[in-house]
Amino acid sequence: MQSILEIRHLKTLHALREAGNLLRAATLLNVTQSALSHQIKQLEDHHGTRLFERKSIPVRFTPAGERLLKLADAVLPQVAESERDLVRMAQGVAGQLRIAVECHTCFDWLMPAMDIFRKRWPEVELDIVSGFQADPVGLLYEHKADVAIVAEIDLDEKVDYHPLFSFEIVALLAHDHPLAAHDFLVAEDFASDTLITYPVPDDMLDVVRQVLKPAGVKAARRTTELTVAMLQLVASRRGIATLPIWAAQNYLNRDYVLSKRITPAGLIGKLYAACLPEASHKPYLADFVNTTRESCYLNLLNVELL
Repeated sequence: MQSILEIRHLKTLHALREAGNLLRAATLLNVTQSALSHQIKQLEDHHGTRLFERKSIPVRFTPAGERLLKLADAVLPQVAESERDLVRMAQGVAGQLRIAVECHTCFDWLMPAMDIFRKRWPEVELDIVSGFQADPVGLLYEHKADVAIVAEIDLDEKVDYHPLFSFEIVALLAHDHPLAAHDFLVAEDFASDTLITYPVPDDMLDVVRQVLKPAGVKAARRTTELTVAMLQLVASRRGIATLPIWAAQNYLNRDYVLSKRITPAGLIGKLYAACLPEASHKPYLADFVNTTRESCYLNLLNVELL
């Protein structure tokens, strides 16, 4: 029997299992949903059997689909490792990735991504620049960091920006807060309350930069280094906090506080990995970006790829 199987087919089935549905799998692979559907139909027509149940949520594979997934699990890691070995042979990969972050909640997703990357590139020295950095891009110019995780693109900076993902930021309130009955909050709702944040400048807060400042609203600020302290203050009616939904999810699951959308459309934050142009071509840096994007898309709540 002549096989039509290609690596792309195995990657498609693997992404479908990990992402849970065709749309998310297509996003993960950066192809259209119709292209993904065509690939799968091609395999099904050739072998005369379905590979997964079309209406199952999450996706449920047939025995034929499970057999190909078993092949994908065996082959894809070997292909990826072989490609990395070829890079090592051709270029060498002795190097380092020192990561600087400007957001306190970055560690929630950065550490798992680093764990995956470390297994793939054990010879690359991987580290986080100690402490919160108000100007992580500046550390790139000083050669004190190799990658900076930032929330905005500054066209005046002479660095390359690699898109990571976008996410929703929500307002967190006490159950008995006067705004608890609102479907969403607007800028004016913050005017008479205290905004509880990490100790960062105003222009580094999405809620200030995108919502309050354009509306001319100035909210009182109270700061704390710790997320748990922030949520305790919220629960005690000391003010309102804003956090990415994934950073607050454990507290929401325990019904410790309430979450409210900020503006009817929601407040969306974005993250990018910035590096000096001469570093962008390094294969392990590109793989770090891809690893981070995939890990966060699959594991964080309400994340979309940029």
